[in-house]
Amino acid sequence: MADLPDALTLERHRDLHGVHGPWPRRLILGLIAVLAVLALLNVFGQRPVTNAVTAPAASLKLYAPTKLRGGDLFSARFHITAHTDLKNAELVLDPGWAEGMAINTIEPSPLGEGSSDGRLTLQLGHIPKGESYLLFMQFQVNPTNLAWHRSAGVTLTDGSTPILRIDRRYTIYP
Repeated sequence: MADLPDALTLERHRDLHGVHGPWPRRLILGLIAVLAVLALLNVFGQRPVTNAVTAPAASLKLYAPTKLRGGDLFSARFHITAHTDLKNAELVLDPGWAEGMAINTIEPSPLGEGSSDGRLTLQLGHIPKGESYLLFMQFQVNPTNLAWHRSAGVTLTDGSTPILRIDRRYTIYP
Protein backbone atom coordinates (compact mmCIF):
# COMPACT_ATOMS: atom_id res chain seq x y z
CA MET A 1 0.00 0.00 0.00
CA ALA A 2 1.27 3.46 -0.91
CA ASP A 3 2.14 5.98 1.77
CA LEU A 4 -0.29 8.82 2.49
CA PRO A 5 0.58 12.29 1.26
CA ASP A 6 2.03 14.52 3.97
CA ALA A 7 -1.08 16.69 4.37
CA LEU A 8 -3.55 13.79 4.80
CA THR A 9 -4.41 11.78 7.90
CA LEU A 10 -6.67 8.73 7.95
CA GLU A 11 -8.69 9.88 10.96
CA ARG A 12 -9.52 13.27 9.47
CA HIS A 13 -9.90 12.52 5.76
CA ARG A 14 -11.15 8.92 5.63
CA ASP A 15 -13.00 8.57 8.90
CA LEU A 16 -14.13 12.26 9.01
CA HIS A 17 -13.27 12.76 12.70
CA GLY A 18 -13.66 16.40 13.63
CA VAL A 19 -15.98 17.12 10.68
CA HIS A 20 -19.40 18.53 11.57
CA GLY A 21 -21.21 16.12 9.31
CA PRO A 22 -23.03 16.63 6.03
CA TRP A 23 -25.55 19.21 7.33
CA PRO A 24 -23.58 22.42 6.66
CA ARG A 25 -22.94 21.28 3.08
CA ARG A 26 -26.59 20.30 2.65
CA LEU A 27 -27.70 23.67 4.00
CA ILE A 28 -25.48 25.56 1.54
CA LEU A 29 -26.70 23.45 -1.40
CA GLY A 30 -30.28 23.92 -0.20
CA LEU A 31 -29.88 27.72 -0.21
CA ILE A 32 -28.53 27.58 -3.76
CA ALA A 33 -31.51 25.43 -4.79
CA VAL A 34 -33.96 27.89 -3.15
CA LEU A 35 -32.38 30.78 -5.08
CA ALA A 36 -32.74 28.81 -8.33
CA VAL A 37 -36.42 28.05 -7.61
CA LEU A 38 -37.11 31.71 -6.76
CA ALA A 39 -35.49 32.74 -10.05
CA LEU A 40 -37.70 30.25 -11.92
CA LEU A 41 -40.75 31.78 -10.22
CA ASN A 42 -39.69 35.20 -11.62
CA VAL A 43 -38.90 36.75 -8.25
CA PHE A 44 -35.72 38.19 -9.79
CA GLY A 45 -36.98 37.93 -13.36
CA GLN A 46 -37.60 40.25 -16.21
CA ARG A 47 -41.19 39.32 -17.09
CA PRO A 48 -42.79 42.42 -18.65
CA VAL A 49 -45.70 44.22 -17.00
CA THR A 50 -48.23 46.46 -18.77
CA ASN A 51 -49.04 49.84 -17.24
CA ALA A 52 -51.81 51.82 -18.91
CA VAL A 53 -53.29 55.25 -18.30
CA THR A 54 -55.93 57.20 -20.23
CA ALA A 55 -56.67 60.92 -20.39
CA PRO A 56 -59.14 62.86 -22.57
CA ALA A 57 -56.38 63.78 -25.03
CA ALA A 58 -54.55 60.43 -25.30
CA SER A 59 -53.81 57.06 -23.77
CA LEU A 60 -50.45 55.45 -23.08
CA LYS A 61 -49.51 51.82 -22.50
CA LEU A 62 -46.05 50.89 -21.28
CA TYR A 63 -44.94 47.27 -21.62
CA ALA A 64 -41.64 46.65 -19.81
CA PRO A 65 -40.23 44.62 -16.91
CA THR A 66 -40.13 46.01 -13.38
CA LYS A 67 -37.61 43.49 -12.01
CA LEU A 68 -34.21 43.16 -13.65
CA ARG A 69 -30.81 41.62 -13.07
CA GLY A 70 -27.39 43.05 -13.83
CA GLY A 71 -26.43 42.35 -17.44
CA ASP A 72 -30.03 41.78 -18.65
CA LEU A 73 -31.07 42.88 -22.10
CA PHE A 74 -34.68 44.04 -22.19
CA SER A 75 -37.16 46.00 -24.28
CA ALA A 76 -39.77 48.60 -23.46
CA ARG A 77 -42.75 49.35 -25.71
CA PHE A 78 -44.59 52.67 -25.48
CA HIS A 79 -48.00 52.65 -27.23
CA ILE A 80 -49.62 56.07 -27.60
CA THR A 81 -53.16 56.47 -28.92
CA ALA A 82 -54.24 60.04 -29.66
CA HIS A 83 -57.87 60.92 -28.78
CA THR A 84 -57.29 64.49 -30.00
CA ASP A 85 -54.71 65.92 -32.39
CA LEU A 86 -51.31 65.94 -30.68
CA LYS A 87 -49.30 68.65 -32.47
CA ASN A 88 -45.95 68.09 -30.76
CA ALA A 89 -46.04 64.82 -28.80
CA GLU A 90 -43.10 64.16 -26.49
CA LEU A 91 -42.25 61.34 -24.12
CA VAL A 92 -40.39 62.50 -21.03
CA LEU A 93 -38.58 59.62 -19.28
CA ASP A 94 -37.45 59.78 -15.66
CA PRO A 95 -33.67 59.60 -15.06
CA GLY A 96 -33.98 55.96 -13.95
CA TRP A 97 -34.40 54.90 -17.59
CA ALA A 98 -30.79 55.86 -18.29
CA GLU A 99 -29.08 55.62 -14.89
CA GLY A 100 -26.94 52.48 -14.90
CA MET A 101 -28.40 51.45 -18.27
CA ALA A 102 -27.13 51.31 -21.81
CA ILE A 103 -29.77 52.46 -24.29
CA ASN A 104 -29.06 50.25 -27.30
CA THR A 105 -31.82 51.20 -29.74
CA ILE A 106 -34.79 53.53 -30.09
CA GLU A 107 -37.12 52.62 -32.96
CA PRO A 108 -38.53 54.42 -34.79
CA SER A 109 -36.01 57.16 -34.16
CA PRO A 110 -37.61 60.18 -32.52
CA LEU A 111 -37.56 63.50 -34.37
CA GLY A 112 -35.36 64.88 -31.62
CA GLU A 113 -33.89 64.08 -28.24
CA GLY A 114 -33.11 66.33 -25.35
CA SER A 115 -33.09 66.85 -21.62
CA SER A 116 -35.62 68.53 -19.37
CA ASP A 117 -34.57 68.91 -15.73
CA GLY A 118 -32.44 65.76 -16.01
CA ARG A 119 -35.15 63.77 -17.77
CA LEU A 120 -34.82 62.35 -21.26
CA THR A 121 -37.18 63.91 -23.79
CA LEU A 122 -38.05 62.12 -27.00
CA GLN A 123 -39.81 64.37 -29.51
CA LEU A 124 -42.29 62.29 -31.50
CA GLY A 125 -43.97 65.03 -33.51
CA HIS A 126 -47.56 65.10 -34.78
CA ILE A 127 -49.91 62.23 -33.90
CA PRO A 128 -53.32 62.73 -35.59
CA LYS A 129 -56.57 62.08 -33.73
CA GLY A 130 -57.44 58.39 -33.71
CA GLU A 131 -53.92 57.30 -34.71
CA SER A 132 -51.44 55.24 -32.71
CA TYR A 133 -47.71 55.60 -32.27
CA LEU A 134 -45.47 52.73 -31.15
CA LEU A 135 -41.99 53.40 -29.78
CA PHE A 136 -39.60 50.56 -28.94
CA MET A 137 -36.50 50.97 -26.79
CA GLN A 138 -33.91 48.30 -26.02
CA PHE A 139 -31.71 48.49 -22.94
CA GLN A 140 -28.96 46.62 -21.17
CA VAL A 141 -28.54 46.81 -17.41
CA ASN A 142 -25.03 47.66 -16.24
CA PRO A 143 -23.79 44.52 -14.42
CA THR A 144 -22.66 46.57 -11.41
CA ASN A 145 -25.97 48.45 -11.17
CA LEU A 146 -28.11 47.76 -8.09
CA ALA A 147 -31.34 49.61 -7.45
CA TRP A 148 -34.39 49.22 -5.26
CA HIS A 149 -37.53 51.08 -6.34
CA ARG A 150 -35.75 53.35 -8.84
CA SER A 151 -38.14 55.76 -10.56
CA ALA A 152 -38.90 54.77 -14.14
CA GLY A 153 -41.91 56.96 -14.80
CA VAL A 154 -42.88 58.41 -18.15
CA THR A 155 -44.86 61.54 -19.01
CA LEU A 156 -46.61 62.22 -22.31
CA THR A 157 -46.75 65.90 -23.23
CA ASP A 158 -48.03 67.94 -26.14
CA GLY A 159 -45.37 70.61 -26.37
CA SER A 160 -45.04 71.95 -22.85
CA THR A 161 -48.51 70.75 -21.76
CA PRO A 162 -48.46 67.51 -19.73
CA ILE A 163 -51.20 65.11 -20.85
CA LEU A 164 -50.67 62.05 -18.68
CA ARG A 165 -48.11 60.22 -16.58
CA ILE A 166 -47.31 56.62 -15.67
CA ASP A 167 -45.56 56.34 -12.31
CA ARG A 168 -43.59 53.13 -12.07
CA ARG A 169 -40.46 51.87 -10.37
CA TYR A 170 -38.13 49.01 -11.01
CA THR A 171 -35.74 46.93 -8.98
CA ILE A 172 -32.36 45.68 -10.20
CA TYR A 173 -31.00 42.60 -8.46
CA PRO A 174 -27.33 41.57 -8.49
